[in-house]
Amino acid sequence: MKKLFRLLGYTLLLVLLLAVGYIGIHWAPDVPVDSLKARWAPEPSQFMEVQGMQVHYRDQGPREAPVLVLLHGTSASLHTWEGWVADLQRDYRVISLDLPGFGLTGPAPDGDYRLPRYSRFLAEVLDRLGVERASLAGNSFGGQVAWKFTVDHPQRVERLVLVDASGYPRESTSVPLGFKLAGVSFLRPVMSRVLPRRLIESSVRNVYGNPALPDEALIDRYYDLARREGNRAALRARFAQYADGVDPAEIAQIKVPTLIIWGGRDQLIPPVNAEYFHRDIAGSQLVMFDDLGHVPQEEDPLHTLAATRDFLAAPVHAQPLAEAPAP
Repeated sequence: MKKLFRLLGYTLLLVLLLAVGYIGIHWAPDVPVDSLKARWAPEPSQFMEVQGMQVHYRDQGPREAPVLVLLHGTSASLHTWEGWVADLQRDYRVISLDLPGFGLTGPAPDGDYRLPRYSRFLAEVLDRLGVERASLAGNSFGGQVAWKFTVDHPQRVERLVLVDASGYPRESTSVPLGFKLAGVSFLRPVMSRVLPRRLIESSVRNVYGNPALPDEALIDRYYDLARREGNRAALRARFAQYADGVDPAEIAQIKVPTLIIWGGRDQLIPPVNAEYFHRDIAGSQLVMFDDLGHVPQEEDPLHTLAATRDFLAAPVHAQPLAEAPAP
């Protein structure tokens, strides 16, 4: 019996040492935002105070041109649109920003991450920038913010581009590991101080149609911005408030010209959701990219941009009123 207890003791000690070693290797406390700005906020990045936050944004292109606002998804940043912005800024005033809880903007002081609050936030950002009316493009959660803003302020939206947008119960077939762990309450004390880079890498590759495509620089970006002070706590809070203020029935109220772009290999928000949007938004257009995943604008900016340019440039009356198929 003594040998058994001794063996158990050694086993527990070994497990403890391995756990301590793992935590030591992957120790990653929050990083102050100022230490991240040099790499992730070079020109033309700017900051402005909105609702108690220093909002990271970029305002590029001719001031007299039509305005296009780009909204990123969960745990992403304005950088996800760089492939689009490089081209679109020739003909549009392109505004991209880090939404509250993400990127360099960081957490909301009041901890409110409900959808209606994001709609109010976007309205204030546009007011501060002197934009009365704009086209909106949003990916994933950013798409949800875009359609909610369109419902709340239809007079301020010219056109709408939804890129693998949230809105309906998403029926995921695969969820990034990082998102899963963020929702586990008993892991909070550990996950607030420990963040294996491989966890971020796995999560990013999970949302690509081609998992081999993300390079080290892209993984670095997601890893660094995940560690921005307060972002991990904000992510947990947003997941806890995920359904608050969300009503998919509102989507049918959208009357502005709408383009729906989707990755055929999206496992987080599968393509059936694209059909739901197409069904509920009268006159909407749907373009499916069979080989792309959840962030098609980042994975293949060239081809997704071409579809977006065609849509933005077409006269409103010339846009086809396709009959949406039943899901």
